[in-house]
Amino acid sequence: MTTRRRFLSIVAGAVALPVIGARASANVAQWHGIALGAEAQIILDHPDADRLIASAVAEIKRLESIFSLYQTDSQLTRLNRDSVLENPAFEMIELLSICSALNARTSGAFDPTVQTLWSTYAEAYATGVAPDAGSIEKAMSVTGWRHVQYSAQRISFDRAGVRLTLNGIAQGFIADKVTNLLRDNGVSNVLVNTGEIVASGTAPSGDEWRVKLGSDDGQRVSLQNAAIATSAPLGTTFDVNGKVGHILDPRTGYPGGVWSGVSVVASSAAEADGLSTAFCLMSESEIESSKAESQVYLR
Repeated sequence: MTTRRRFLSIVAGAVALPVIGARASANVAQWHGIALGAEAQIILDHPDADRLIASAVAEIKRLESIFSLYQTDSQLTRLNRDSVLENPAFEMIELLSICSALNARTSGAFDPTVQTLWSTYAEAYATGVAPDAGSIEKAMSVTGWRHVQYSAQRISFDRAGVRLTLNGIAQGFIADKVTNLLRDNGVSNVLVNTGEIVASGTAPSGDEWRVKLGSDDGQRVSLQNAAIATSAPLGTTFDVNGKVGHILDPRTGYPGGVWSGVSVVASSAAEADGLSTAFCLMSESEIESSKAESQVYLR
């Protein structure tokens, strides 16, 4: 069994990023690293690129300390452990507000409270069997956005056993924050990839940034001042036969997936990230009524 964390890295790796060509500016710089377990990359064009990249990497690490599901002392880990978090970071409240809006917009298909349900499946399949109906029903009793209360001073769950995962949106949110940081420092042309991609201005060639969806013959998408995210139900599976996908429907408690893959282009990576996950579980007509100004590519 592979984890969702690894899945996001694989999805990001399936998106071909622009290659700096012969017309690249002398000020173009690249950084490669890891953000929330996914391969990450920054390409920017600025005379003070090294200092700006260092600031961007520091921002990634700061935000990871808030949203990571794996760091033992992150704010998310402490919230899941204690069912309450006092004086949360502003960014945590900001992201939960985005989650709340997406939950309503997708009629519950996007719901970060699936972590207990996800753990139920992961633990059962680690022993080679599917979770039984009783275990799923128990996990569903603590699944639902209604169980989360938050304010600037405090986040809490209304019952024991509720757990959040922000893996379906935090990478996009971090990409947005890093992009904003660089823009505030005078960077006009930059691509930030933290598992989801934000493209500002133009590529070093002077053209729009271009990404590739899926395999070698996948569709090409041009981006300028926009973001893109991709989800695939069977991109990661719980079972060794690759039949049980990792995207669980928070409305039913069972693995879902109407599409083999969904890519969303939106004004922010957080929006694209959350919608691409939810749209995997939704029909074409439901997607059409929920997508607003975003562009959706279904496979």
